[in-house]
Amino acid sequence: MDRSYLLSPLRGSKAVCSVFCGLTPAAICCRRFATEYATPGFGRRAYTGALWVAALYLGVSLLASTANAEGEDEPFRPEAGKFPPLEKAHSYRGEIVFVDHANRRGSIRVQGTGKFYRNDPQPFAMLPCGVIRYHGAPADLRDIPLGTVMHVRAFLPPDPKISAVPVLPVDNKQKDAGHYRGTGTAPAENHVLLLEDEPSHCLHEGMVWKLKEVELKNNAGKIIASREPKAGGDGNFKEEELTFEAATRIWRGRERIRVADLVAEEAWPPSGKKQLGGQAVLLGITWKPAPGAGLSGAFTQFHISDIWLDDDSIQHATQFQIETHKAFIRSRWMPAWIDAVEYGKFGRATVTATLFGGMDSSLYNDFRKGVGAQMNGAENTLKHAAGHYGPSHVASSGKILDVTRATEEIPLGSSGIQIQFETDLIIEGIRPGRVVRVRPESWPKMQIPREEYLFENSPEDRFPTPDIFPKY
Repeated sequence: MDRSYLLSPLRGSKAVCSVFCGLTPAAICCRRFATEYATPGFGRRAYTGALWVAALYLGVSLLASTANAEGEDEPFRPEAGKFPPLEKAHSYRGEIVFVDHANRRGSIRVQGTGKFYRNDPQPFAMLPCGVIRYHGAPADLRDIPLGTVMHVRAFLPPDPKISAVPVLPVDNKQKDAGHYRGTGTAPAENHVLLLEDEPSHCLHEGMVWKLKEVELKNNAGKIIASREPKAGGDGNFKEEELTFEAATRIWRGRERIRVADLVAEEAWPPSGKKQLGGQAVLLGITWKPAPGAGLSGAFTQFHISDIWLDDDSIQHATQFQIETHKAFIRSRWMPAWIDAVEYGKFGRATVTATLFGGMDSSLYNDFRKGVGAQMNGAENTLKHAAGHYGPSHVASSGKILDVTRATEEIPLGSSGIQIQFETDLIIEGIRPGRVVRVRPESWPKMQIPREEYLFENSPEDRFPTPDIFPKY
């Protein structure tokens, strides 16, 4: 019996499947059925079955591809109790215009594609494990002067229902704000993992600012510079025009000098322009209104607050900030996440917690096996759960049983240090996934100001309302 009529149609179907499916599982399935079932000895029923199965696989493949594409486009939302991957954060920079340091939140004027001064300040909140860096060192929001331009790595709110700042549509950064403001000025990614000033950003990225030209008049003027790798290398690096003034701080070694001093040394001209030959420095950047009215003047022009001329000068600034932050953490206790709790009898428990990252190493060295310690509940703002008589009054007391350090890659926000803490009276706030603060016995017992702890655990204290932020 001649079965050639079975082969031609299916060969055509095989070709069609290859075109539509490419190298997907559906294509493999189509080819397999075409090979195994469209051969002499099999009838029209086998041929029809092969087509039905191939079509089914094709449909499933297309649906899966569509779902994957949608998943890739969707912004990442971190989970409570987990350190989010930095590479999935949205990056932007802008000027700090408001700070609520007690609740670890504030507002930033985000740089977009339009006129910077017209951009509405956008609220942000630090994640519990969020890291702040200033002058290349750990910092608290209270350390950042208003007007400082910061680099931001942020995510969508982990839980929009309890967000301390307004929740925006997930695609908000793509919307044109109008009135010459452009796009990118109001990202929905307003929960921050990393907030750092310009020198901190350059230090960890291995970058410097290379000064190309200075123009000076009456101890104020403009500098043409570009941010480039410190190690050098070829590349098309964007040049920026930055302003400075007589109040700009210039640091050399351990001394602070003035613009007038550089003029006196003939490093800069008393007036006019001078080529600087790509001198490598670090810059502190702020924003000031540019000259001009209406649509005249620069769309975006940043201002230089500080110039560090050498490595010694920035290391000096870094050390001062490190000491400031160490004293702050010792008085407020080390923040951590609870990984697990093993409950014993009559209030006893063994708690496993991961210390948050971004601190000076000397603070972590105080957490040692066998030392006494206290652990107190805290909120996502890192406020102590209670402290009317000082946090030590209500905290669980005990001993550190063990300290382990991670050997694999440590995500930003985590120290990679896990402690086991034993107490004979565990308090309510110490539960898996919750935030706590921990004090080794070598740190002093201190009172903390009223705005930095909860009282009577009111919802307003535990979950600060975003209503304080104005709607522009």
